[in-house]
Amino acid sequence: MNEGRIFGLIGALAAFPRRLAVREVARQGGELQHGVTRRSTDVVFGRTLLYKLDEAKLEARFDTARATSRPVLSENGFLRALGLLDEVEGAAMTRQSLLDQSRMAQRDFDLLSLFDAFESNAEPYAFRDLILARKYAGLIEGGSSWSAIARSVRRSGAVASLSAMSLHGEGKDSVYARLGADLAELDGQRLLPLGRTDDAELEELFALAEDAEEGERYAEAAALYARCLAIDPGDSVAAFNRANCLRSAGMTQEAMQGYMRAIKLDPKFVEAWFNLAGLFASQGKAHTARRHLEKAITLDPGYADAIFNLANLAYEAGDLSEARRWWSSYLRLDATSEWAKTAAKGIQYADLQLKERTAS
Repeated sequence: MNEGRIFGLIGALAAFPRRLAVREVARQGGELQHGVTRRSTDVVFGRTLLYKLDEAKLEARFDTARATSRPVLSENGFLRALGLLDEVEGAAMTRQSLLDQSRMAQRDFDLLSLFDAFESNAEPYAFRDLILARKYAGLIEGGSSWSAIARSVRRSGAVASLSAMSLHGEGKDSVYARLGADLAELDGQRLLPLGRTDDAELEELFALAEDAEEGERYAEAAALYARCLAIDPGDSVAAFNRANCLRSAGMTQEAMQGYMRAIKLDPKFVEAWFNLAGLFASQGKAHTARRHLEKAITLDPGYADAIFNLANLAYEAGDLSEARRWWSSYLRLDATSEWAKTAAKGIQYADLQLKERTAS
């Protein structure tokens, strides 16, 4: 069971309809959400990202996810976590042993694993995984890119069958199998259905919204997120992302309503409490902003940004003792950044002023 686990989904699932995945995760006591938030315990990469993003963007998404120190799961890893996919029979090889014997670069291996180019998504690995790793390493050495290999492999259907094929790279972006004297695409039927039209439409819209937001086309992104919410009114992440876009577009009141909607859908959505507090603070509503920041910290005591902002509110209100308390709390979480230096200077200033007040 997955009681308390919150899976943050990046991209759409290719082998499992999202609506069914949401239902199954909930049945096991967990939660599946669009995107990654502070509440997320695991990050899941949908394989459809392979066909929507170029290699540089895929790697950037992977690096961002891994930097959070959360477990990063492929689709098969996600399905195995749910007990919906069996472990690979006979798997007994460690990751390091596979890397040593295949001579594959660790980063290429990790990225190929992310999109299920091997039978096993994590150790232990099977002997067929070693064979595949050696084939992939040869293709990469010959000039093929890891993303081209991953796309070709996913078109093949059963990954294990590739271990018995002779694979050849034709340039950086194409991989073929030799069938007799001819080269053929690695095409095959997918093993699991893609799901209903509305599932596909929702995932396509969400991806378009993310692209528009990343491109700073905030009004367009907000409209796309609104269409996502029309299909799935319970998606708190879509509501939150839409509010962020509305705020960036200068539509403050609409953004506030968007954050409130996200909080209504998910009362534990820490980032929504934090961002809403920021809007209240910008309007001079310090008391309301403080209450929202305190709520965010209650939900996530390690939320350093919220603690720092509480210190600022106290400082602006002239309450140096309270500001000092929050700055001290911040330094327990972050002692090295530029913000930490600001907090340390704030404590020094507060100590000086409080000492002078006591002396007078």
